[in-house]
Amino acid sequence: MIGVYNKKIHSIPSLVVVNQADENKALPVVTYFHGFTSAKEHNLALAFLLAEKGYRVILPDSMFHGERETEVSEEKKQISFWDIVMQNVKELKGIHEELNQEGLILDNRFGIAGTSMGGITTSAALTQYPWIKVAGVLMGSPKITTYAKTLVNSFKEMGDLPITEDVIEQLYEQLKQYDLSTQMDKLEERPLFFWHGENDPTVPFDHSYTFYEEAAKLYTNKDDIRFVKETDQDHKVTRFAILETVKWFEKHL
Repeated sequence: MIGVYNKKIHSIPSLVVVNQADENKALPVVTYFHGFTSAKEHNLALAFLLAEKGYRVILPDSMFHGERETEVSEEKKQISFWDIVMQNVKELKGIHEELNQEGLILDNRFGIAGTSMGGITTSAALTQYPWIKVAGVLMGSPKITTYAKTLVNSFKEMGDLPITEDVIEQLYEQLKQYDLSTQMDKLEERPLFFWHGENDPTVPFDHSYTFYEEAAKLYTNKDDIRFVKETDQDHKVTRFAILETVKWFEKHL
């Protein structure tokens, strides 16, 4: 039977989804990050399917989301988007360290994936942590500096941004260290999966697809990098995408 446990891992409210009989055993681990304005519970379907395959799945709440939601305005949350992504990346290190200390990661088999903001987090984390063995990016952009500029321009079109140009430039500088599109060598041919709907109005399909085309050239084994696109799909993960993600981790982790 699959168990769902509400725990704090490195002080981060998380759901741990795992076969009850294996709760305290070392297992391959997948940490899955939710999207913007979502929460950890929203990815239970995918986590359940992975747990059935023998994985321990960690679903953390991001800053300002789920159990960590605070009395912040929608505007504040919007302009904190990139702070949340960078905080996710930092917190992933704490999650990995705690699970490692408890002996819960089997043979260093640790993977990461995410939806939208969680997919962006996944791309960013690949620039920082060589111990990530397998990754999945569902409708996220690996071109985070480019995407940040796109979002800033959208805000400017809607009205004045509540932050200065200096702060914006500082943000761009911060994001450079997390931008996978300018550091493709850091992939080191680790298995990487993409899913994106071609009609996504929120995160540009072109960002992930053009990245994939370039990154694939660096892979000796072409089966270790895959892009699945769905026509007529917008910014919503389909059941097909979930099943393909599960297959990816089952094959590579």
